[in-house]
Amino acid sequence: MKITEKINLNIEELELTAIRAQGAGGQNVNKVSSAIHLRFDIQQSSLADDIKEKLLNISDSRLTTDGVIVIKAQKFRTQEKNRIDAIERLVELIKQATHVQKTRKVTRPSKASNTKRMDKKTQKGKLKNLRQKVDY
Repeated sequence: MKITEKINLNIEELELTAIRAQGAGGQNVNKVSSAIHLRFDIQQSSLADDIKEKLLNISDSRLTTDGVIVIKAQKFRTQEKNRIDAIERLVELIKQATHVQKTRKVTRPSKASNTKRMDKKTQKGKLKNLRQKVDY
């Protein structure tokens, strides 16, 4: 399965289990195992080491202490849609971990923003000056 142009994920590395969904839904929820429990072991995966490191360092409640990502999908009524949803959420999580944030280009504040800031500052100072005791 293709995640990005350079990153591919093997479907056999995913552990998909069908479980009963929670919440309202009546007899269908009680009978049918339509929710999907996806487990993805980062250490045992075929991903590159730097991607594994980034995935292990993310602060997400879906990441266990053992380095396993657990995703529970129960949004849809059918098992197949929930399976697709769980895999898409895992792909999105991996894309998020591999995304490199651009460094901020240092800029100077514009003249207009400086004058606006100074105007607000003098206005605030005048307001504070009004709070002082009046000298008769």
